[in-house]
Amino acid sequence: MRHVLVLLLALLAASWSPVNASEIKPLDADTLWELKRLSNPAISPDGSQVVLAVTRYEMKDDKGITNLWLVATDGSGARQLTTHSGSDSSPAWSPDGRHIAFISKRGEDEQSQVYVIPTAGGEGRAVTSVPTGASAPMWFPDSSEIAFISRVFEDTADWDEMAARLKEEKDSKDSAKAWDKAPARYWDRWHDERKPHLYRVAIDGGEVQPITPGSGVHLPISVAGTESYDISPDGEQVAVVADSDPTGTASNPDIYVLPAAGGEAVNLTPGNPAPDFAPAYSPNGRWLAFSQRQIPGFYADRARLVLHDRRDGTQRVVTEEFDRTVSGVTWAPDSRKVYAAIDDAAHNRVYAIDVRSGKPTPLTAEHSFGSVELSADGRTLVALRQSFIEPPTLVRIDPRRGTVTKLSDFNDEILAGVDFGRYESVTYEGANGDPVQMWVVYPPGFDPEQKYPLYLLLHGGPHNGITDGFHFRWNAQIFSGWGYVTGWHNFHGSSGFGQDFTDSINPYQSELPYIDTIKAAEWFAAKPWIDSERMGAGGGSYGGYLASILLGREHPFKTLVAHAAVFNWLTQYAADYGASQRRHGEFWEKPGHYEKSSPHMGAANFDTPTLVIHGQLDYRVPLNHGIELFNILQNRGVRSRLVYYPDENHWILKPNNSLRWYQEKKDWLAEFLQPAD
Repeated sequence: MRHVLVLLLALLAASWSPVNASEIKPLDADTLWELKRLSNPAISPDGSQVVLAVTRYEMKDDKGITNLWLVATDGSGARQLTTHSGSDSSPAWSPDGRHIAFISKRGEDEQSQVYVIPTAGGEGRAVTSVPTGASAPMWFPDSSEIAFISRVFEDTADWDEMAARLKEEKDSKDSAKAWDKAPARYWDRWHDERKPHLYRVAIDGGEVQPITPGSGVHLPISVAGTESYDISPDGEQVAVVADSDPTGTASNPDIYVLPAAGGEAVNLTPGNPAPDFAPAYSPNGRWLAFSQRQIPGFYADRARLVLHDRRDGTQRVVTEEFDRTVSGVTWAPDSRKVYAAIDDAAHNRVYAIDVRSGKPTPLTAEHSFGSVELSADGRTLVALRQSFIEPPTLVRIDPRRGTVTKLSDFNDEILAGVDFGRYESVTYEGANGDPVQMWVVYPPGFDPEQKYPLYLLLHGGPHNGITDGFHFRWNAQIFSGWGYVTGWHNFHGSSGFGQDFTDSINPYQSELPYIDTIKAAEWFAAKPWIDSERMGAGGGSYGGYLASILLGREHPFKTLVAHAAVFNWLTQYAADYGASQRRHGEFWEKPGHYEKSSPHMGAANFDTPTLVIHGQLDYRVPLNHGIELFNILQNRGVRSRLVYYPDENHWILKPNNSLRWYQEKKDWLAEFLQPAD
């Protein structure tokens, strides 16, 4: 009788389970867009709560709605702070803990403005109404004012003239734009005459006061946010990032300081011709920390943590012996250490760095973390954690022991119905006999006695290593859910494995990653559970470049996918950064370099079926690359398909476009690789 009772209780429990076993299914694109996306956590001064932006998507409207939520750091729960039907973003907690500033566009706002809402609840109210809009709010230490960024015309006298200038441009029948200096565009937008400047406004609103206008500098025209400036603990000084290059062809961001009330900006880093960025004042006011690269024109150069002593003006590199990039640091309240999420051997790990000795101490080992925030008393450290099976999730990290506690549950119910495939990190011998790390994601219910097709992913960059993270645009779990073993290798050139490894592929970016890719395929082909006759590969940006290199050389793949592929190094001069001076020389100086490494030079050997995908608004890798690749494939009679997005940039970001992207890829791979049902 007892056994019968136990069975009945088990059946009853199963019937009341939120998700029955029969309802669990592999992750698909539709489910991916049901997940809420977390960003911009900001911790309260006392460490008791975190405010963060949570975005949900309405597929019928093809847009996201972002609201602010408060999450208790003791794990007791969350409550929604804003319910606006648009977008509330960039939350910033006032130092006195009483208010949260954020960016929103409500009511009659024509542009996004700075809003403030009491932390105890209530309605948000606008404190700015500038015609050029506002972004990146940051509180002054006394909680009486808020700094923000606005893109303005530098030759206008006041906001009324600014508004008139905007209206004149909007109403003009003349659509021509003109530039006398590069860059003319960035990512998916064309630059105009406006420049990003820093302003301040009282918490009660009123007249906006300039900070950087008239200083001789402005913030970076491509991307300017809270990482581009900081305010000293006494509220008297501001540090900003500004580009010192007058030509537009040799970008050189420097760290400048100026009075918070406005005045002349002083360059603290005139001797470094490479980028200096991410300023952060220490709580005791003595230090200004920033990150520094030392090789001009090389975005993947290791960023070192530098301390500027505000007492005597001296500077020292703190992390010279630490072979990892350090940026976006959060100071401990005693000003003796900083915390940062660091790209480290296929993970983003949280480190504590002693600023006197430079000793880095990892607090986390598994998975990946970002958006690190520390309470004013130093006792509560929070971050967003993610992995191949966990979308960004708010967690608390013990600042001493590194113990991680999950705080948010926004996606738990949906994830309970997902059958994730097992994944692991492996190492194989790559080019030059070097060890190469690779992620392997197995199909749900993987059976080693069966034969599976392979889909090998080729990451972008090329210096953007793949970490244990949840990728919304290229989700390996979705691909494995279609029946593929999915590989993602960190070939030579990837970040997170030391500067020598990262820089090893330059200037011939076609060589070592190609060898690593072939050796990755050989590693898989030797496994009894891989069908070596059903292997495909694909990637985006540099990954599309590498797919195009494979097209022109020997390889074992039955099909390839080239998304936003850099196909022709000569026509890549049309890119947003195209006017920039090349680190290893221009094509008229080093023609052999371009002939060896540009994929279009291998066109005579193209014979692999290829899916080509490109967006009209892609100014990083302009549309001509996709058209050239497709036309040459068609010219040669190679089975190929072009998928064109008139309203997307380098990435496919709109919900329904993303669903089509995944479906196009699923159908294409199935045609050539025939995954098991």
